[in-house]
Amino acid sequence: MNGVDQSPVRVEGPLVLVEDVTKTYHRGEPDEVRALRGVSLEIAAGEVLVLEGPSGSGKTSLLTIIGCMSRPTSGQVVVGGRRVSRLSETALTTVRRSTFGFIFQHLHLIPDLSVEDNVRLPLVPTGMSVEEMNGRVDHALAAALIGHRRTAKVGRISGGEQQRTAIARALVNEPEVIIADEPTAHLDGALSAEFLATLGGLNAAGATIVIATHDPRVMEHEAVHRRVALSDGVLANGAVV
Repeated sequence: MNGVDQSPVRVEGPLVLVEDVTKTYHRGEPDEVRALRGVSLEIAAGEVLVLEGPSGSGKTSLLTIIGCMSRPTSGQVVVGGRRVSRLSETALTTVRRSTFGFIFQHLHLIPDLSVEDNVRLPLVPTGMSVEEMNGRVDHALAAALIGHRRTAKVGRISGGEQQRTAIARALVNEPEVIIADEPTAHLDGALSAEFLATLGGLNAAGATIVIATHDPRVMEHEAVHRRVALSDGVLANGAVV
């Protein structure tokens, strides 16, 4: 096993547990950056949690570690009772695909593909049958209220419709946790309100949602259960909203 812990260790506790996590970029180099400095955090199933803080505070670094997109420099991350920090890349990818759905700040949609083809993309590497894949795409499009535009090219639909396409793509693998990084950064007030209402509906249906933002419209939204603030890589508070 090359010294890598592959064991599916199961422990009771929160859906996501972050314990004394640090993240250092360019370690040992002149431009070394300590993005996270001993952060510990618990996320309960069904919670809507906002990570707030200015640019450079470490919130995106923490979000990527929570979502198994990157590894901490030190510390431990537990997802669904499984210690994931030292899993192989293959095992970590499996956890990421089965547990998380992602909504990125810049959406990362492919303009020349249709709405439904963009939504289908996360399922392609899974080896899922065409029938099951189509069923999941149909369900995700319906949940995000974008099914009526399924055949339209993404480059020819409105910004709000693109955001709904990104939500559908995040839902298509039926994730336990939706991860959103600055999701309202490029949206006006009306589209932000629409997006947040959609997330609130998804949470009411059982989804756990973690959002990194510095947008007051998100921080103060009624769907948010808890806000935690980051400053210079340190967790400042865990106050319940």
